[in-house]
Amino acid sequence: MTTRRPPWVLAGVLAGLAGLATSYATAMVLTIRESPVVAVAEMLIRLTPGAVAERAISVLGHLDKPALVVGILVFLLACFAGAGALARRSWWRPVLVWVALAGVGLAAVVIQRSAGLVDALPVLVGLLTWVTVHSALNDALRREQRAPDLVSRERRVFVMVAGAVGLASIGIAVAGRFVGAGRRHVEASRRLLRIPGVTRREAPASTSLGLRGIAPWQTPNEDFYLIDTTIAKPVIEPEEWSLRIHGLVDRELTLSYSQLVARQLTESWITLSCVSNEVGGGLVGNARWSGVRIADLLADLGVADEADCVLQTSHDGWFCATPLETLTDDRDAMLAVAMNGRPLPIEHGFPVRTIVPGLYGYVSATKWVVDLEVTTFDQAVGYWTTKGWSAEGPVKIASRIDVPRSGDDVEAGEVSVGGVAWHQHTGIASVEVQLDGGEWTRAELGFVPSLDTWVQWTVTLDVPEGDHELRVRATGRDGATQTSVERAPDPDGATGWHTIEISAR
Repeated sequence: MTTRRPPWVLAGVLAGLAGLATSYATAMVLTIRESPVVAVAEMLIRLTPGAVAERAISVLGHLDKPALVVGILVFLLACFAGAGALARRSWWRPVLVWVALAGVGLAAVVIQRSAGLVDALPVLVGLLTWVTVHSALNDALRREQRAPDLVSRERRVFVMVAGAVGLASIGIAVAGRFVGAGRRHVEASRRLLRIPGVTRREAPASTSLGLRGIAPWQTPNEDFYLIDTTIAKPVIEPEEWSLRIHGLVDRELTLSYSQLVARQLTESWITLSCVSNEVGGGLVGNARWSGVRIADLLADLGVADEADCVLQTSHDGWFCATPLETLTDDRDAMLAVAMNGRPLPIEHGFPVRTIVPGLYGYVSATKWVVDLEVTTFDQAVGYWTTKGWSAEGPVKIASRIDVPRSGDDVEAGEVSVGGVAWHQHTGIASVEVQLDGGEWTRAELGFVPSLDTWVQWTVTLDVPEGDHELRVRATGRDGATQTSVERAPDPDGATGWHTIEISAR
């Protein structure tokens, strides 16, 4: 009698899902930040060429990481089905599949920063589940082959599906309770945290020009852009956090959270922008950051003359090399503990992250920072630099039209145009707008408290009926005007004039 393939494939899929459930549950019970699937996803992110990563961000935006996880799960399901099909003729062939999958998961786990033996346990539990459950299901199918009249195949498959899925569901539910409780506890700690010296201050009224539709000068925490390589955000209690400063210094220093916030805090309005931001894009925001100046910390430690950079490392293993000069000059480069008057959100680096005005985040803005090594560029390299991006990332001057939007219909006549422009740690001197390639018209600028923030701008243009093209350019306080040359973000930031099309009726 020839056995149909579906029951064998189903057995492989059920065994695979059971293994995923038990490995995930084990990771959560042991309070390991990443399950094996997440570890594999983050390994793939680290191995992805920079151009491919940039393309994924531009096409998928914030959905790039969920899409990657879904892709991994689809691939796993295909492997599970393949293992099930192989079991029809041999018991050892599917074992090779399970071992190979576990090997990839184990490799992804052990290359993580500070990984130990305990981090490998979820992978081993998953492998044991795969082999054990699959063997049991295969034995049941073979017994049915030998004695098909004892129990109907449909009844047996139903029992197997119900039992395996039920166990997997219980495991995931218990794991979700553990991980949810841990997140809720840290969120509660964050909400109750009161940091001396942190103030809640509204943006100066003169920073806003009042044109509806322009991005608010102060970006709310919940609207601030999020770009990082981690899938499972680190959840760290303040009392468990510490920062080590070492390398080319006269003496090393390890700071606890309480020791850090006991130091003199500084508060500054600072605009952050992502190197992946396209011309006219939204990967930019402005907030009031509170923290301890890195320059003051390094001055106390005695930095060696040959040092020219600081290698920053995050709790999740991400790293970047930051020019030492930008951390020790007059700008407010800081270890930030608060954002807009409140402790940092978990997604933005709670309990501590770095902020460096004038640099793109890929070389400066380390969330969940735990290590600063004073070194040289000859000895250090950043995460994105290994993927072909520039070693130093000074922010390029940029401007954007927010009102009207591209494709909008407006009434012919006087049309209000407005947006934002930025050139952190240089400042914006002027913004000009051009209609249909004509003369440039200078815009009104809002007030800014420092050179490190963006500025709102507005202008009123006489727009006749018809289809039109608007473009904007900015000039920095150093006298340099934004270039019209269009370049992609890779390797050191996009350039070009933001241009939109409108219709006047």
